[in-house]
Amino acid sequence: MAIEVKASPRERLLEAAASLTYRSGVGIGIDALCKAAGVSKRSMYQLFESKDELLAASLERRASAYVAELLPPADDGRTPRERILYIFEQVEAQAGTPEFKGCQYLAVQIELKDQGHPASQVAHRVKENLTGFFRAEAERGGASDPDLLARQLSLVFDGASARAGIQADSLTGLVHPTVTTLLDTAGVR
Repeated sequence: MAIEVKASPRERLLEAAASLTYRSGVGIGIDALCKAAGVSKRSMYQLFESKDELLAASLERRASAYVAELLPPADDGRTPRERILYIFEQVEAQAGTPEFKGCQYLAVQIELKDQGHPASQVAHRVKENLTGFFRAEAERGGASDPDLLARQLSLVFDGASARAGIQADSLTGLVHPTVTTLLDTAGVR
């Protein structure tokens, strides 16, 4: 017989913040967060200095899972080109699910607008790491201008996930040829 371990109030708040802000945006109120987590406001403020701190901690907590879902495993035998395309295959697969709302890290930056906000800083770092991945793979693949290609791939990634997230477009048959064209033009193997 398995014993159920109830998540701590901190864990419940982090999970509630992650799911509610992804679904409804960062404007979700403290009352809704606390209710979803089953935690009093007093407890929330004992655990987190502010809602801003809670949002940042929630994004930070989810970052490793986000990266694990998106990036191919290290040294998996794929070529740099295949490793880059893998990311876009993951986004296309995720975008096909009804609960997909786009890249949560991009959404936070757009909604908050304040680059100094703790949650914006976490989101910025996660997005910069993705661009860094693109740059490293572009260099390994022999791109003529790895920095430019990394920025272009980030632009396609953000645009694709945003458009799919608001259900303005389907990524099927759109993203792969776009990325392939960029990779071909840059000479990535």
